Amino acid sequence: MMRARALGLGLAACAVLLLAGCEHGPTAAQREAAAQAQAAAQRLEQSQQEFKLYHEMLARKDIQLAASLGQQIEQMYPRTPAASAVARDLPALTAAAAKQAHAQRLAALWDYQTGVPMAGGTQNTASINDTRSDGSQGNIQLILRRHSAWGQSVYLYAQAPGFVCKSICRVPVSVDGGKPQGWAAYLPPTGEPALFIKDDRRFIGMLEKAQVIELRVDLKQGGARTLKYEVGGFKPASFPPLAKKG
Repeated sequence: MMRARALGLGLAACAVLLLAGCEHGPTAAQREAAAQAQAAAQRLEQSQQEFKLYHEMLARKDIQLAASLGQQIEQMYPRTPAASAVARDLPALTAAAAKQAHAQRLAALWDYQTGVPMAGGTQNTASINDTRSDGSQGNIQLILRRHSAWGQSVYLYAQAPGFVCKSICRVPVSVDGGKPQGWAAYLPPTGEPALFIKDDRRFIGMLEKAQVIELRVDLKQGGARTLKYEVGGFKPASFPPLAKKG
């Protein structure tokens, strides 16, 4: 009986001690350490998810998005295995992404139209606007045209009243910052605000290998002006010859 009572008292004492321990709980330092460990585990998991997406973008050859994700991993998850792995390839990847973005910008400057019905036949054109000194697009077009009746032409097209050119004039043209060379040009007899380059075939051949072409022209309103064309994104395949008549 007494043994049973003593056992009961012992169990009660243990219960009191246990309750006292629960009431006190972990210390502030322990709670802080647990929170830090949980946050670190979450950061590690998130970095691994970002790293998986980074590799998916690389596999899809979307190097611009991959470079952006890589930079994000480095900034948001430093000192993680994902950040260390990304750091090895990120400089080269960032450079490649910038080069791709530049090429895409240049390609987007061109507008192509094929098989367009026009007076006297059909035509294929490739056109690009001049680039102003502040990087914005101007309103004077450089146009390459292949017309089923009129043949191939290269010309500048502006708003009226157009260009100054008497008979055959010489237009200074420089390629990629080189020394300007005079190209023969003329106004159309029909009076459009255009200026035609006489040797269209040679001009297109030069353009296909150039990055920037600058032409010095005289405008009826505005005087002498240098027109800059960022032609490096030109795609010859998008400006095809006209189909030969059967």
